[in-house]
Amino acid sequence: MSTPALLSFHQALRRGFQSLENNQKLWTNVLADCSSLMVALGNLAEQSRALSNIQLSNTPLRDFPDLEERLRFKISQATDTVLGKLNEKMSSLESVRDSISNQVSAVIQLFDQNKDNLDLITVTERSAATPSLSDMLEWLQDAERHYRQQFLRRKTLLQTLRSNDVSLLESAPNRWKSLESPGADDHITDTLCKVSFFVQSQ
Repeated sequence: MSTPALLSFHQALRRGFQSLENNQKLWTNVLADCSSLMVALGNLAEQSRALSNIQLSNTPLRDFPDLEERLRFKISQATDTVLGKLNEKMSSLESVRDSISNQVSAVIQLFDQNKDNLDLITVTERSAATPSLSDMLEWLQDAERHYRQQFLRRKTLLQTLRSNDVSLLESAPNRWKSLESPGADDHITDTLCKVSFFVQSQ
């Protein structure tokens, strides 16, 4: 790879890692919002379950006509609102995933265009401040794969939820939490630390 081509590739890698860092923060913030909404969803499901288990006609509340029906309607409306907000958040997560994928694709495309001019030393050489090209490419691809899989799993879970299926809504917060992969998240954070000197050395 000629020096101008190598410099161009380095710039593409820097953009890729800068995009990854910015999008990692966005992803974390959106997921925090999603977790709160999932808890709200679980609470609404519990309220619906409690309403089903109580005979209002056997309580002092029997004097209020249509109370159970009105309560069910309010819970159903609130559930639909939360599900709508979760779908909006999924659109935000999709944008993050697409942004990372586009940056990584651009880096790989540039690499493919120049790989015939690459020798093994250029690809594997590393220094204290600069990881090897092969390592950085692999790290970007690992991160892109992680966000793609995470988005797909979370979207699939969300698509199973129905406002009238109390059991699914009750289990949703725990199922959502079970999709967390702190090991992969830590790996991406470690990667960003490893490339920090490289990214800053314009």
